[in-house]
Amino acid sequence: MAKVSHEDLLKAVEEMSVLELSEFVKKLEEKFGVSAVSAVAAAPQAGAAADGGEPTEEQTVFNVVVASGGANKIAVIKAVRELVPTLGLAEAKGLVDSAPKEVMTAVNKKTAEEAKEKLTAAGATVELK
Repeated sequence: MAKVSHEDLLKAVEEMSVLELSEFVKKLEEKFGVSAVSAVAAAPQAGAAADGGEPTEEQTVFNVVVASGGANKIAVIKAVRELVPTLGLAEAKGLVDSAPKEVMTAVNKKTAEEAKEKLTAAGATVELK
């Protein structure tokens, strides 16, 4: 296997769509037995004051959580599958049925807000954490 430079790898990641990047992260998590959530959770919050005061920087990484599937679960399941295409129908249904559950992990603010908008439009109650 040819060795790939860091610059080439970063360029490839930059060119990925949100869905491609989500699938890539899942494959990395499976391959190396790690979780992006635990890596983010273990890192100190950027700009957080040591005395527990107000952080100096805005939160940049979010987890999208379906708090409730709402009355129209079929639409919510469809929206979940559009956001995370690696989920099968049964997996997406199980996720919505067992809410509150994370749908997307460690995504940027824009992606999180777009996902929240899509899920809310489908009838779900969504939280960004």
